[in-house]
Amino acid sequence: MSGNAKEILRAHLRVGKAIAGRTQSYLGELDLTYPQRIALMVLDGDGPMPISDLATAMGSANSTISGVVDRLERLGLAKRIRSEQDRRKIYVTVTEKFIVFRDEATAHATNDFDEALKGLSVQQREDIVRSLDLLADALGK
Repeated sequence: MSGNAKEILRAHLRVGKAIAGRTQSYLGELDLTYPQRIALMVLDGDGPMPISDLATAMGSANSTISGVVDRLERLGLAKRIRSEQDRRKIYVTVTEKFIVFRDEATAHATNDFDEALKGLSVQQREDIVRSLDLLADALGK
């Protein structure tokens, strides 16, 4: 193994696929599309925002994101709220139902991930963290 860019990318993709596979059954309960998951991640991280800002953050058209938000509202995971300062402005935010789900999913994923890593030594775990930090630094993140 020479550690060239192709090998690093392949290993990264294998890890991502393995992690996604371990959490897929839990996430699958909601039957969310990829854009719906991204919208929830953006809203959860950046807080309430107008659909136009969400569309910009996701690199999509307002009409596309409006449909995504409609489905998230039907699922009870997001809601539109009117601004108290300017009643003409409508923001989208995550709901308490989403927050509970996110916390449960995070706990599930963390426990599952911890279980998967039990076969590794402390040194191996430290090596992984160090390697991932090096990769993130090399990518400028």
